[in-house]
Amino acid sequence: MPTTGKSLIDWGKEALLAEAKAIEAAASRLGDGFAAACEIILQCEGKIATTGIGKSGHIARKISSTFASTGTPSYYLHPSEALHGDFGMLDKRDCLLAIAYGGETPEVIEVANFARRLGARIIGVTGKPDSALARVAHVAIDAAVSQEACPLNLAPTSSSTLALAIGDALAISVMCAKGFKQSDFASLHPKGSLGRRLALVRQSMRRLADLRTVGPEATFAAVLEAITKPNFGIIAVVGEQAELLGAITDGDIRRGLVQFGNELIHKNARDLMMAKPKTIVETDFAVDAVQKMEAAKITSLFVVDPQNPKTLLGMVRMHDLIEAKIV
Repeated sequence: MPTTGKSLIDWGKEALLAEAKAIEAAASRLGDGFAAACEIILQCEGKIATTGIGKSGHIARKISSTFASTGTPSYYLHPSEALHGDFGMLDKRDCLLAIAYGGETPEVIEVANFARRLGARIIGVTGKPDSALARVAHVAIDAAVSQEACPLNLAPTSSSTLALAIGDALAISVMCAKGFKQSDFASLHPKGSLGRRLALVRQSMRRLADLRTVGPEATFAAVLEAITKPNFGIIAVVGEQAELLGAITDGDIRRGLVQFGNELIHKNARDLMMAKPKTIVETDFAVDAVQKMEAAKITSLFVVDPQNPKTLLGMVRMHDLIEAKIV
């Protein structure tokens, strides 16, 4: 190991700071070219095709993935494969985002030239504003770095990190301009821990058709049967149009026994129900349902229509959310 007086931590810090410096410098000079690139993407009627080779190819793949996950359809087009038949993937309605630091990579330039002949719009990400890529692109984004993080100034490090950051900046800017919301993000990430965190109440709720309910005039015997059979410990009291009027729990039955004694059997649902049970709308996040239940120290919530909060759609239980690994 070289004995330069520096530690592994020192070298690591230098690399990180060099890359951070490159990104900070690029941010300070971001201008009309970046805005024009965003407009091309926003106006694109097809998909965003990203391309690059070597390290730039890896970056292009990741940028494509970021676009796709934030609501902008995208795919990666390998330059060499494109030259051997995959040009058929590219459509004139697409936009090509081409990455080449030196801007002279033959395969990337050929892809860009083909896209130009096809009529597709081209965004170039390059560190050389006078390069072939910059000239063929409709918009060229300045991705120049003064120094690579590599101490030999050879391995693409600061330059590849900056290209990735520019891709993220494009995707995030377009995402914000489109008004992309958490619910949109959730629909594109249905699995894994992220998917669970973004899961909606309607994905774990029990629909109204699967629940036992009673009307406000239901007898005590009918209430007792309804609350006992599914063993959920709670039932909804509903009106003729499925409007939520109240709820009755096991606890309400016990409290009714204390309050009414032997007269309990002569009471109806209206006498026993809580008039304002806790509810949540089906488009809320499941984690919000968990927090609401924990705050109220209850184990279930009635799910209502977001357009009409009086209309009962179903119920979500803590048990179901645990089973779905939301908790």
